[in-house]
Amino acid sequence: MQEFQGKVAVITGGASGIGLAMAEAFAGVGMNLVLADIEEKPLNEAVNAMNSAGTQAIGMVTDVTKTEQLEALADQAYERFGAVHVLCNNAGVGVGGPAWSISKEDWDWILAVNLHAVIDGVRIFVPRMLEQDSEGSIVNTASIAGLTSAPSMAPYFVSKHGVVTLSECLHHDLQMVGSKLRVSVVCPGWVNTQVVESDRNRPGGPLKDEDLDPLFGMVRESLRATMPNAMPPSEVADLVVDAIRNNKFYVLPHQTWKPMIETRMQDILEERDPTLSTPPDSPIDLG
Repeated sequence: MQEFQGKVAVITGGASGIGLAMAEAFAGVGMNLVLADIEEKPLNEAVNAMNSAGTQAIGMVTDVTKTEQLEALADQAYERFGAVHVLCNNAGVGVGGPAWSISKEDWDWILAVNLHAVIDGVRIFVPRMLEQDSEGSIVNTASIAGLTSAPSMAPYFVSKHGVVTLSECLHHDLQMVGSKLRVSVVCPGWVNTQVVESDRNRPGGPLKDEDLDPLFGMVRESLRATMPNAMPPSEVADLVVDAIRNNKFYVLPHQTWKPMIETRMQDILEERDPTLSTPPDSPIDLG
């Protein structure tokens, strides 16, 4: 998609982190915005800031685990702007521990936000976007976790692997029907966001430190210390704009993490046990 001016972007998880950064980047190239987030106060602040800066933006408090709320988001976007050209399925959460120790409720919550909401976003928005018969893009925020595996975060990694393969399948489906729509899947490593604190929106309330698995608790504390020096969300957002402009499918902001992906692929091809790889800038040695 080459022309951004006056086009419309819908972003879930749009009030903070990568979602807000994408909103700011899209505003910078002249797009109109529909922001969705479960947190009302930061959502209103983001929308007000966009409008004050001259961008046409609306916001809708949205729990992406509720299909009817995503349907209402689509209705609102089309009622206000008449079209959607970029859909960013971006909302994400995560808590951790050994795979067997995580409650069914937490498994269900993480998969609902990280994977099923992306599935619903595709089901709800793509048919309308196809009817427009115009250039556009579906941007799904996955993670390096969608291309690798590690201990203590099984629900997060499972959900992000699902987002990656859903995006690949969607790409093939759209190509098969000759659509003008393209797909990008974003797979960053550590980015300076609030994802480490995502249990603030957990249905059962935030996890207490004493309830955390020791390894996950250690990882979380290390990441809290690392986040201020992690990649700024704006850098990821700039790569997303570039990917949309150049029809780029895989967006890998952390280039130095590619050897982890290569090792996993070699493990599969050589049919050997999975290798536990640590990112080159990891704050903790998982090995």
